[in-house]
Amino acid sequence: MLSQSSSAALVAGLIDVFADTSLSGNPLAVVEGADALSDAQMRRIASEFNQAETTFVMRSDRADLKLRSFTAAGAEVGGAGHNALGAWLWLAEDGKLGPLDEPRLFRQEIGDEILSIELRQVDGRIFGRMKQSALKLRPALTDAAPLTAALGLAPEDVLAEPAPRVADTGVAHLLVRLGDAATVDRAEPSAKALLKVLGAAGAEGCYVYAIDSAAPDRAYARFFNPTVGLWEDAATGTAAGPLAAYLASEGMISGAIEIEQGTKMGRRSILRVSLAPEPEISGAGIIVMRGTLTL
Repeated sequence: MLSQSSSAALVAGLIDVFADTSLSGNPLAVVEGADALSDAQMRRIASEFNQAETTFVMRSDRADLKLRSFTAAGAEVGGAGHNALGAWLWLAEDGKLGPLDEPRLFRQEIGDEILSIELRQVDGRIFGRMKQSALKLRPALTDAAPLTAALGLAPEDVLAEPAPRVADTGVAHLLVRLGDAATVDRAEPSAKALLKVLGAAGAEGCYVYAIDSAAPDRAYARFFNPTVGLWEDAATGTAAGPLAAYLASEGMISGAIEIEQGTKMGRRSILRVSLAPEPEISGAGIIVMRGTLTL
């Protein structure tokens, strides 16, 4: 294990995930060859990068690779979202995974789970498609008043169909349908109040979303996660997956959905989710920085 006084250089950098152009989507810091790093070192590195998440790539005796991800605040996060997709896109775009002219399937160890990801090259870009776990639902919220107040909204802004509910396809998030995209943008949560609501519901983050009845296969969303020190996230695969699965279980969509997120932050991201039957998140990324991390 690396000590505080030892010197080592690790390949690292930044990739914009769910992005079609650089400086859009959700930025992710990636550190390769992180097997010898201690938990404390990984937390300090994540703090140094100061991104929503930093993913550390390691060897695995159960899968092709093992991934661990930490927020800038030092909280470790799981699930197969932009933290995982971005790491694989980073490796693929950098030529570390070999030729991808034909789709190739890889296995990733994330926490206790082994999840698959398919990578393929299309018109010179690498696209990833990543399977999440089967949907788990908790009881619907019976009293939406504390939630509504925590979001800084009026009671009529929160729709009852489908009901606000915690859904989990890898990470448990509270899904809240609002009246329209303008209402989603109007939400101004109180961190203290939202933490209380999330704690009572057994959720990590809160995904507020709106669906246009004229385009039911598209949603507009924002994500708040004060439980891990992440106020707002530009693209959240671990919330998009359960949202798609929840809406499908309610008969509101079938097959697939496209979710726009991050627009309010100036980081417009498009997350595509298909159901087969578990959610599969797909997208591409753009490497915006490569370098070495010296410890």
